[in-house]
Amino acid sequence: MPAKGQILIDKRSGDTIEFIETSSDTNGERVTVKVTLKSKGKAVDDHIHILQEESFKVISGRLTCLIDGEQKYISAGELVVLPKNKPHNHYNTSDVPAEFIQTITPGIDVDLFLENLFGMINDGKVKEGKLPFLQAMVTARYLESPSRLAAIPMGLQNVLINSIGPLARLFGYRAIYKKYTGIEK
Repeated sequence: MPAKGQILIDKRSGDTIEFIETSSDTNGERVTVKVTLKSKGKAVDDHIHILQEESFKVISGRLTCLIDGEQKYISAGELVVLPKNKPHNHYNTSDVPAEFIQTITPGIDVDLFLENLFGMINDGKVKEGKLPFLQAMVTARYLESPSRLAAIPMGLQNVLINSIGPLARLFGYRAIYKKYTGIEK
């Protein structure tokens, strides 16, 4: 279970996430993390959060955000909000690490997802920011804080997620693994 002060480290890139507030700390209202991105470029595909918005307050370096297809640069001291239901992404395009405070509202189970994701990354189960297909279907189906890929029609994704997700669970895939979080979903 994520805990205030816990630091997740991507052993390959050196990127870190420190939990400032977990979903349980705020009764599900938000998750707040301090992120340091040492890696350059997109770590994940452009995506859409169906229920959550994200805000980013840059502490140092420069954060690149893709909002409505437009790339914007957010410098130290600046704040940007990425609304729910809008395609977006955030990443570092500089040789200097980007450090920022990220708040996800509502928090729901996104902290569990992050803890699980870093565990899977460090175990070599996530390649170039992409979950394996069956893992992605289970994750999308059984997380309470759903996201979708921006490049694939929402209806098609929902059909795949709702038909393949339950089948993948039969083969042992889980949205959240006890090995990484202490609980299973």
